[in-house]
Amino acid sequence: MTENLNDKIIIYQSEDGKTQLDVKLEGETVWLSTRQMAELFNKEESNIRRHVNNVFKEAELKRENNVHFLHVNGVKKPVPYYTLDVIISVGYRVHSQRGVRFRQWANSVLKQYLVKGYAINENIRKQQIAELRQLVQVVGRTIQQQPAKSTDESNALTLMIAESKTEEKDIIVKVVVNLINQAN
Repeated sequence: MTENLNDKIIIYQSEDGKTQLDVKLEGETVWLSTRQMAELFNKEESNIRRHVNNVFKEAELKRENNVHFLHVNGVKKPVPYYTLDVIISVGYRVHSQRGVRFRQWANSVLKQYLVKGYAINENIRKQQIAELRQLVQVVGRTIQQQPAKSTDESNALTLMIAESKTEEKDIIVKVVVNLINQAN
């Protein structure tokens, strides 16, 4: 099983090497046709279609959020493609070793993305905290040079800065500093 995160393509290969699927990530999910799922799980396509229909019939997933149709060369009618949620659900239903292996693989890939996403979010959060500290220091130095403000004014200012978007914080601090300087 190989991964190429830069191109947003993940290659799944079964342990026996007989099945390989290039799974393209699109819109935060992957899409496979029933033919591809049949190959993936080593089952008949009619069996896969039955399980897909049951996923929607039993209201496990909503059809409108998990199916889109693509025009494929050599096929007259658009071909339905299904999201990863449907693929995993079918994988549980078909009771095949390949289904088990695919679910294990999908879970490991998901965990990698979650860990990487957490690490990135943690770094962003640390950066935002550092920026907020710098802004508070600037405002603090400016306020120290001014006559004492009421607690309500200080609380309102602090809350306004804390609740603002990252890109707005610098602007807010500059406005406050300008207002304080103009008051002198």
